[in-house]
Amino acid sequence: MADADKQQNGNLPYFDTSRPSIARTYDYLLGGKDNFAVDRTFGDRFINELPGSPVIAHDNRGALIRAVREIVTNTRVRQFIDLGSGLPTADNVHQVAQRYAPDAKVVYVDNDPIVLAHGRALLAENDNTTVIQADLREPKAIIEHPDTLRLVDFSLPVGVIFSATLHHVNDDEDPAAIVRFWSDRIASGSHVFISHFRSENDPRSQELEQVLQGSLGRGRWRTDDQILALFGDGFTIQEPGLVPAVEWRNDDAPDDLTDYQRLIAAVLAVKD
Repeated sequence: MADADKQQNGNLPYFDTSRPSIARTYDYLLGGKDNFAVDRTFGDRFINELPGSPVIAHDNRGALIRAVREIVTNTRVRQFIDLGSGLPTADNVHQVAQRYAPDAKVVYVDNDPIVLAHGRALLAENDNTTVIQADLREPKAIIEHPDTLRLVDFSLPVGVIFSATLHHVNDDEDPAAIVRFWSDRIASGSHVFISHFRSENDPRSQELEQVLQGSLGRGRWRTDDQILALFGDGFTIQEPGLVPAVEWRNDDAPDDLTDYQRLIAAVLAVKD
């Protein structure tokens, strides 16, 4: 989509340009072009008012790429569900997975219609990958979707990805129940990757949380214990555990992290 600010018409989905979108703002912070003026204005608040904070988006993306690569190259997992996938950017999950395992299958899920529109165009000729418009807070609709059932065999291990999504699920929406829904339905040996805003009860995370809650009504920084508790029982946390995203299995991680780099963490776990 060359110009997201153009009026949508015909059979294209309607894009709400009056409110910022999490997916489109994230796209903007990563240097993408599939965003509206309202998303750029919101993203500029982080760039201008909280200088250095956009590194969170970049570090998170790097951890996701490394996680998918590690899963495909070191396990028998060949199918993925990316919940709250956001807009396509360099090295999407299917690109990384299929680079090492051409038969890998990927289901992208997002509730933003622009993700659906872009994904359909991107994946039109890729039979092993699909995108569906759904809300990760309604997992039953996702797991029963015909495209999910077409690509994913739940009798085999699957990679479930919550990349920078669960922190947009508020406490009263029970993010642990969302993870539990999937953990109850995936096979032993399945991998679950979570990256999440990480609070050290510090001023930076409190400031960022206020910006997100004030503009989007969601965005929750959680402590290490709260993030790990999302897995519940029946999982083995993989090395190096829950660490800042830039450090997760990254040989090129900097020796000294900025305050903001400590505020996004990543962790991978395997179902026992």
